[in-house]
Amino acid sequence: MSFIGYLFRDIAVDLGTANTLVFIRDKGVVLNEPSIVARERSTGKVVAIGQDALLMHEKTHPGIVTIKPLANGVIADYEATEELIKGLIKKTKTQFSAGIRRMVIGIPSGITAVEKRAVRDSAEHIGAKEVYLVAEPMAAAIGIGLDVKEPMGNMVVDIGGGTTEIAVISLGGIASGESLRVAGTDITNSIIRHFRKAYNLAIGERTAEEVKIRIASANKLDKELTMTVRGRNLVTALPEEREVNSTTIREAISTPIGQIINSIKKCLEVTKPELSSDILDRGLFLAGGGALIKDLDKKIHDETKLAVHISEDPLTAVARGTGKVLEDLENYRSVLLPTKRY
Repeated sequence: MSFIGYLFRDIAVDLGTANTLVFIRDKGVVLNEPSIVARERSTGKVVAIGQDALLMHEKTHPGIVTIKPLANGVIADYEATEELIKGLIKKTKTQFSAGIRRMVIGIPSGITAVEKRAVRDSAEHIGAKEVYLVAEPMAAAIGIGLDVKEPMGNMVVDIGGGTTEIAVISLGGIASGESLRVAGTDITNSIIRHFRKAYNLAIGERTAEEVKIRIASANKLDKELTMTVRGRNLVTALPEEREVNSTTIREAISTPIGQIINSIKKCLEVTKPELSSDILDRGLFLAGGGALIKDLDKKIHDETKLAVHISEDPLTAVARGTGKVLEDLENYRSVLLPTKRY
């Protein structure tokens, strides 16, 4: 790499509701941290970003507030988003790094022109000279290793934190698809609501996330799992622990799981017959953190009768895809979204 290459870097970002991943040319995915910022309430000063801020989340005193600047895959707090991107990229700096030459950002396929502009403006404000946007399902397909330019239908389902991106991709474009604002965060919230309703137990997001990772499943398991969960009893206001099993958690998350599967079916219904034939041959590809929910692939197969493939390292599929676009912009120029000013 030239000295100029050290000074001005090319960066790809998977800007997610739950986590943001940073890819640097010639280095790969170098950072994967929660999309959260901690600020002093009185001054607005940022005190922590990413993993450091997550450790403070739901444990702060009144003087500090934690902010999740992205909701449903789009910017909810413009200023905090800039601080988040700036802070995470700063963590990747080398001794000589001076600025950003090119930046490719993965965004939900269903966001508006105004929301696209907000993402692009955030990147420009932190110093990116050239900004390119790519739809997350397209990035996921590229990250999985599919040839998105071939005249062949590939169905990708990317279940992130804020959105589920469903797309049938052919000839470098999205032939049909949906950006569903039901995803990992909704599954986590369903677990929180279940504990309140069934046990009068208040649990935090981090605890609910742990429950989701450890025992949540979309289908009946060969051996059901149990774990002990701690929270605060809403009646006595005292700390309490309760043992729960995967059967009850499966029932608790059945609504968002059902919505995701129904959207996959709807997308299949409007897909052209020739592309449907390709999908029948090749199956569909799962990416994103939601792909790791136990037996989700089996549940989707049972409902659609399609082969379901979980991509290798589904959490980083979009980041790897945006990275590939970054490293070969000329080849992938046709998949980039318009970034003109309105």
